[in-house]
Amino acid sequence: MWKILFTRFIKNKLAIIGALVILFLMVIAITAPMISPYDPTEQDIAHRLEAPSFKHFFGTDELGRDVFSRVIYGTRISLLVGFVATGIAIFIGIVLGLSSGYFGGFVDTIIMRLVDIFLCIPTFFLILMVIAFLKPSIWNVMIVIGITGWPALTRMIRSECLSIKEREFIQSARVLGLSNKRIMFVHLLPNVLVPILVSATLGIGGAILTESALSFLGLGVQPPTPSWGNILTSGKDYINYAWWLSLFPGFAILVTVLAYNLLGESLRDVFDPRMNE
Repeated sequence: MWKILFTRFIKNKLAIIGALVILFLMVIAITAPMISPYDPTEQDIAHRLEAPSFKHFFGTDELGRDVFSRVIYGTRISLLVGFVATGIAIFIGIVLGLSSGYFGGFVDTIIMRLVDIFLCIPTFFLILMVIAFLKPSIWNVMIVIGITGWPALTRMIRSECLSIKEREFIQSARVLGLSNKRIMFVHLLPNVLVPILVSATLGIGGAILTESALSFLGLGVQPPTPSWGNILTSGKDYINYAWWLSLFPGFAILVTVLAYNLLGESLRDVFDPRMNE
């Protein structure tokens, strides 16, 4: 089965492109201290707002900081937020989705009404409301994005569990006297991993975009820590004559989110047998 899936994957050009871009970004994030030519927080007022050159590939900002180095370190922040926030959302979604689908009845009703309430509230405005009461920081951003990103995943896992829990192998596990916890996490969970994997891949891109938007508004990662969003914040004040402050971090956001979306959609096609008939 894995051989067939791998063959489908390598035949999907969009999946390969997305995976290579993500791998490249991970390498950049890991090796940022080695490949960054300058300290991302080092100020040099004498060379403020310099255009891109061989000395400063992406130019400098209003404080003379090297934009290329800041974009490189911003990759670390964005990927960290994407993975941690999505991990939190996946954990909550798995626990609530499995519980709702497996137990049904009163438990299902309570969880689904909670999901309906969260889905009725625009996610970004909910995040803004929560962040407004908390001190802006990278950890608060990750936690808030994570705890607001689980409803759609919970509903999807529940729908998968409703069909799987009536199959023979689940009935056999019940007859053998296995605990509900074991049935849920050992027998049910492996059968819903594919949609979880696809949702996680798409969720990382969404989390990165949300973090960038929050940092742009001044509610996310706080200066001098470099983030693509707060670099864009500086860029909007100088966009008429310092275009590089908006172009390069904006392009980094575009490429990263697009790569995760390409990979997520391609994985959905690879794992769905109906797409390969």
